[in-house]
Amino acid sequence: MTIREVADLAHVSLGTVSNVLNNPSVVAPSTRERVREAIREAGFVRSTAAQQLRGGRSRTIGVVVLDIANPFFTEMVRGAEHVLRDHGYVLMLCSTEESPEQERRYMRILEEHRVDGLLITPAEQDLDRVVEFAGHGIPTVLIDRERGAQGLCSATVDDVRGGELAARHLMELGHREIAFLNGPVTIRQCADRRKGARRAMRSLGQRAGATLVEVGVASTTVEHGEAAVPELLALDPPPTGVICANDLLALGVLRGLAAAGRSVPGDVAVVGYDDVTFASMLSPALTSVRQPKYELGAAAAELLLEETGGSGHEHRDVRFEPELVVRASSGSGPR
Repeated sequence: MTIREVADLAHVSLGTVSNVLNNPSVVAPSTRERVREAIREAGFVRSTAAQQLRGGRSRTIGVVVLDIANPFFTEMVRGAEHVLRDHGYVLMLCSTEESPEQERRYMRILEEHRVDGLLITPAEQDLDRVVEFAGHGIPTVLIDRERGAQGLCSATVDDVRGGELAARHLMELGHREIAFLNGPVTIRQCADRRKGARRAMRSLGQRAGATLVEVGVASTTVEHGEAAVPELLALDPPPTGVICANDLLALGVLRGLAAAGRSVPGDVAVVGYDDVTFASMLSPALTSVRQPKYELGAAAAELLLEETGGSGHEHRDVRFEPELVVRASSGSGPR
């Protein structure tokens, strides 16, 4: 069914149907209702693609995250969606699974779809591709990633501080052999959390006689966390405390330790990162570094709206501070 057929059915012009769809206040109420009845009777659905070609706006925002299976990103996207939907936008969500190649593919597709803006958590340290994308005239905001010297907006959490909080917590409990289970350091968050843990070691470790050993995994998933437990336990000496780069890794470590017959926190204390919804529901409940997930997404969306608003916009950073939430998994110190 086309707009011409709707016009014929309602006995009006094409222009009148167009006005009812796009500017109904200029159409007489009786005519407006007759056209709407014809639309309902015909089952007509307007073509957003055609409207986009005429107006140059898609009313769509692209969102690219590292792993939508991670509840951290789910909550972050929810915050962005609640802000953007009130302004008439819908989200096109892409999950890269931490792959730079997949990220590049999704960005190409989003540009082909003429999205009005992009929120992105990059999968690699190098921001050249993101800067190139923004250079094509598409407002772009980094989310959970600092912009550095690049001409972009960003909404971030101080992950260096978060890593420091986690390591300091274990040392203050008396742990001396500490392992840091980390994801790929090409991901900025993983690199920053490691930097923070090392900073805590430099300030407290020597005085406390503590050491930090890093164990890397290919991806920050539950499966990779569980698979890393044998390597953690094979360290000499074995760690009495483990910091995980996110809560999914921590969940995997808890499962792996239980399978190995090790108690938490009796044998090994475990600290996660993100404080996702399930962290407090685990047994034992997970100590974790909390990030304001919803607020992070909402702040990024506000920055994007500012930029799409046009003149007078200046790129800026919005930074949140992390918070350590202590629960049973870190216990009261090593036995």
